[in-house]
Amino acid sequence: MDQLAHSDDEQPTTTHAERGAGHPHLRITSPEGDRSRLELTEERTTVGSGAECSLVIAGADPVHATIVHDERDEYVLTLHGEGLMNANPAEGIAGDRSEILRTGARFTVADWILVFGREEFADHGRPFGGREGGELDDQPPQPARPDYADGDANGQHGDLEVKDG
Repeated sequence: MDQLAHSDDEQPTTTHAERGAGHPHLRITSPEGDRSRLELTEERTTVGSGAECSLVIAGADPVHATIVHDERDEYVLTLHGEGLMNANPAEGIAGDRSEILRTGARFTVADWILVFGREEFADHGRPFGGREGGELDDQPPQPARPDYADGDANGQHGDLEVKDG
């Protein structure tokens, strides 16, 4: 019998960790450069100037942003006030400013910079550590690669100048 054969009821192994695993957190940098960290332990985290917010930031809207821990064990940011997001910088359909947070996802609230982090072992749906089964269902593919062969005779490629030696 082939050693790679699997029974019909056998499921592939994934690296999916327990719900909330991986120490999800925000690294927070103030306009003055002071740094702190907020562990994301609640199902809903609010950021804003309101006293009821999980993270209170002066100069922000009363509820400037929310981070929801969803049923898929993802952390989803919705930016309600002004600010930048690196993964979804433009307003989406009907003004939706939401994104699934991945380690390194960065957003701003007032003049503060917030960066999401989560340990790698808590990534979801990666059978045997591979790329199949999770992320590509949630994230659109990158745009097509530009055609770099169209440089002109002067060695110009868009805004870049290519020089030999």
